[in-house]
Amino acid sequence: MLDWVIVGGGPHGVHQAVRLIGQAGVDPARIQIVDPAPRLMDSWHRCTANTGMTHLRSPSVHHLDLDPFSLKRFADTPGAQGLSGKSFAPPYRRPSVSLFRAHCAMVVNRFGLQDLHLRARVSGVAVESDGVRLTLEDGGQLASHRIVLAVGASEQTQHPAWCGKLSGGFVQHIFEAGFQLDPETWPERVAVVGGGISGAQASLRLADAGKKVTLLTRHELRKHKFDSDPGWVGPKLMTRFSKPSDPVTRRRLISTARHAGSLPPDVYRRLRRAIHGGRVTLVHGEVHSGWQSGQGIRLALQGSVLDVDKVLLATGFEARRPGGRLVDDLIEAASLPCAACGFPRVDRHLRWHPRVFVTGPLAELELGPVARNLIGARRAAERIMPIAMEST
Repeated sequence: MLDWVIVGGGPHGVHQAVRLIGQAGVDPARIQIVDPAPRLMDSWHRCTANTGMTHLRSPSVHHLDLDPFSLKRFADTPGAQGLSGKSFAPPYRRPSVSLFRAHCAMVVNRFGLQDLHLRARVSGVAVESDGVRLTLEDGGQLASHRIVLAVGASEQTQHPAWCGKLSGGFVQHIFEAGFQLDPETWPERVAVVGGGISGAQASLRLADAGKKVTLLTRHELRKHKFDSDPGWVGPKLMTRFSKPSDPVTRRRLISTARHAGSLPPDVYRRLRRAIHGGRVTLVHGEVHSGWQSGQGIRLALQGSVLDVDKVLLATGFEARRPGGRLVDDLIEAASLPCAACGFPRVDRHLRWHPRVFVTGPLAELELGPVARNLIGARRAAERIMPIAMEST
């Protein structure tokens, strides 16, 4: 029986493994990271490549290693030399994507995490008297004393209702599993739907490839340095969040705190320049319907129509609880408590059950608005590690 199984090989799963080994002293041979992707962090790397992101929105102290200043030191090592672009951007020394990727690879290699990666999909979780039994899609099983659910929303992309009437590859979601955006292979006229950071960055990437891009957004462009106030990282605002114990109030605070669909200043400026230069056309409005017209697509907006060759959705993820049927079945089988919004009710150590811990979106009713971010992975580890160290 393993000591820990981490379900999910993204940033949250990787960081929990790093902490279990480097902080709690768990034998790596007693840990397994289960994820169907060919490599750890695969979805994160693919999605950032699709958008054309150049720098993270998070500061340099938010990463996957133990020491907060590890990334800063790594930038001065031979392993970081020759990376494209400026290593850090203001404000708060935000690392370039290439630097962050190289640092992630270093961390994964140093802790031997690829050897802990089981390329499989978990189809069922059963809590038993002496541990947790995980069933894999291929019929295999794993047994562990404890598990961490590090599942995100990457498989729950949000598709507008009007997309259901289109077929034949005319519409693609930028975060769809397995999708890799190659602007050179896309047709000339492209509509990007979604006015947040992903839509803006994708529009710029397509425009740089010479495409005629129309960015469709339901609201004016919004500019914010971060996707929530930095005060939510520490006691300045989290004290206010922690005082009410009822999940309804906490959910309201989370929804209010997030700057949904906003752009950091550097992306905002680049997009504005592209709009003024005629490389991107900005249209405020909501698509009501879409249908195939000749070799392309016709989109109906309020009082106008738009003819394009292809649509790229940057409409984010569904708001429902992540994990799909896997988590739904676990809730029913183990009678796990949930709030009215469907998300887990956990204790301060992020225990949903004595043997089941959560991180990422599943932990947000305890960790607040930053739960999904890189700093959320670090905050989750701070809550889980005391329990891990007790059991080592």
